[in-house]
Amino acid sequence: MLNCLKTIIETDRLLLVPISLDFDKDIFREFTKEITVYMFPKTPDKIEETREFIKSSLEKMKKNEELQAVILGKETHEFLGCAGLHLINTSTPEFGIWVKKSAHGNNYGKEAIFGLKKWADENLHYEYILYPVDKDNIPSRRIPESLGGIVTSQFDKKNLSGKILHEVEYRIYKK
Repeated sequence: MLNCLKTIIETDRLLLVPISLDFDKDIFREFTKEITVYMFPKTPDKIEETREFIKSSLEKMKKNEELQAVILGKETHEFLGCAGLHLINTSTPEFGIWVKKSAHGNNYGKEAIFGLKKWADENLHYEYILYPVDKDNIPSRRIPESLGGIVTSQFDKKNLSGKILHEVEYRIYKK
């Protein structure tokens, strides 16, 4: 039986562990304006906003509606970012990912998404997984493309900071 609150995903270099309030300071510190430039959420002004996000994620995980993980270095347990698989109780779940600025360029995002995809293939019944991304975010676009993702729609969407994102939405099918 699925229990998102106890799910740990291990890859070659990473551990994806369930989000918890233990990581509130790490998330608040690293989820900066530079990180959120291409994302729907906005940078939190107060740590309480980060705590509310974590609590909301935990509620959804209790209901097995999403898997929200913290990305840690496997050997060091260094905080690297967050990865999520949202709407897992539907036929079209959605990936979400961010990696802290100082860890960019190491393919951690790709490795984390590959780990989540493997977990989804083994534990979920889905038609395809969505991966929405701003069309100008080339490094992030490489992730769904490396999984055989196909762009199926394009649209503009205003993020929570008021910026217009020019989204492309990939569909990633089970292999």
